[in-house]
Amino acid sequence: MAGALATDYHSALIDEIKSLNFTWRNGRLVVHLATEFGFCYGVDRAVDYAYQTRERFPDRRVYLTGEIIHNPQVNALLRQAGVHFLSDPGQSIEQVDSADVVILPAFGVTIEELQQLTRRECTLVDTTCGSVLNVWKAVKRYTHDGFTALIHGKMHHEETRATASQALIADNGKYLIVLDREEAMLVCDFIRGQIGVDEFWAAFGEACSHGFDPVADLQRVGLANQTTMLMSESLEIGEMIRQTMIDRYGQDDLDNHYQAFETICSATQDRQDAVNTLLSDQRFDLAVVIGGYNSSNTRNLARICAERLRTYHIADADCLISGSEIRHRPTGGPPPSGAPGGVPEVASHHWLPTDGSVHVAVTAGASTPDSIIGDVISRLATFANA
Repeated sequence: MAGALATDYHSALIDEIKSLNFTWRNGRLVVHLATEFGFCYGVDRAVDYAYQTRERFPDRRVYLTGEIIHNPQVNALLRQAGVHFLSDPGQSIEQVDSADVVILPAFGVTIEELQQLTRRECTLVDTTCGSVLNVWKAVKRYTHDGFTALIHGKMHHEETRATASQALIADNGKYLIVLDREEAMLVCDFIRGQIGVDEFWAAFGEACSHGFDPVADLQRVGLANQTTMLMSESLEIGEMIRQTMIDRYGQDDLDNHYQAFETICSATQDRQDAVNTLLSDQRFDLAVVIGGYNSSNTRNLARICAERLRTYHIADADCLISGSEIRHRPTGGPPPSGAPGGVPEVASHHWLPTDGSVHVAVTAGASTPDSIIGDVISRLATFANA
């Protein structure tokens, strides 16, 4: 099955660019590729397991509980290989029986979903990422010790839902999900007594466990995070909560009110560090970030780039319409619901400079295969040199 992975996801151009110290010149185009980009180990492993599962059980129905990773091309290839998605319309866990095989995605699944599948006695193939499992261990430790799990993540993301469910394994386990610094500050304000219960529920009514009591359950807090979030923000939120607990209960009693274990995904951090280093080395005309629009880690790479220069988050090479038109996801603001993948796509014009050398910073999210990155760079060269 390694041959199928190489055929579907390998790129000779990307190999060439790596051999050229991640800088590739073609006519007036100069591409500077971040030194860490694309498929991480956890994603590569999950996709490989999915291919192997389809090959090993050719005569059995093979299901995925949802997207294996947040990349539409990868998921489309798995559908073509005959893997069914329980998240698709008309599909559900109820149709699974003991003769079927079900793949758990890299994000993991909730405790409830796992229990449903176990009761059906189907064969399970678990591709949950090791970094996600590390977060789960921390959450279970927090709740076992009587701490509320404060999770920096996106409330409706598969990984965050799965992580939150781990808090409920312990008796009276509790969790609260915060999206960003602003929501974390509301939590801090509540702990300090600067806002009341009504204001808390207005902000977090759907983001906490059943029966949550903010007065009692925010006295002891343990920090965790969705592995694909902006890591600098996760660290900042941790420091905000830590300082708030010191202000409220004093330095000497901090350990009884705040805990934080290392749950930062090294692959996510490496890709964010690499793009920060790349953008610090020289000036660029623009940045192109490649990956699924519903990919959290890709969107955070786009956020980092957009803070420094004109940035286009694109799904694949088809988004490059011409040298004067590009389709992309805006990097700022929350996406409205109902758009494909939850994210709107817009068209921009005159995006590619027409005179002189064009220096483009390129990176890609952890769910983006080399083949897609190579196709994008090839089309960039075609339009830049037209």
